[in-house]
Amino acid sequence: MVPQQLNFPKFPFRFKNSENKISIFDVIRKKFVILQPEEWVRQHCVHYLIHVKKYPKSLINVEKELKINTLSKRYDIVVFNSQGGIQIIVECKAPKVTINQATFDQIAQYNLALSANYLMVTNGLNHYYCQMDFKNERYNFLENIPNYGE
Repeated sequence: MVPQQLNFPKFPFRFKNSENKISIFDVIRKKFVILQPEEWVRQHCVHYLIHVKKYPKSLINVEKELKINTLSKRYDIVVFNSQGGIQIIVECKAPKVTINQATFDQIAQYNLALSANYLMVTNGLNHYYCQMDFKNERYNFLENIPNYGE
């Protein structure tokens, strides 16, 4: 399987093949994970946050469980700020998944529990960035998310 070219810079990934399954090394979880289309997007996004946006690896969390009321959900990527609050939530979809209102509803629901300042939704081809406006209970679209320290 040759992974699809995504709308991100090229990054140096580590791959391995075992039992006819290709895995990609996740620098946050420090392990190889099966390379699925959504994982390909997630790994690009992690490298984008580290190498382009300059967020330290120590502030990035990947694929953790989240409780919303009584439901267990899993977020893709969360970036913390240096005070321990949540700066960014990223929702990754496979490239063939169209980003639509349901995708934004999903990340907005996660954000009710997490209260991040910024949201990013991507399928690897299209990226959407929002800044939360908690006072008016809405989000405003941005050209990009801020670099670390901005």
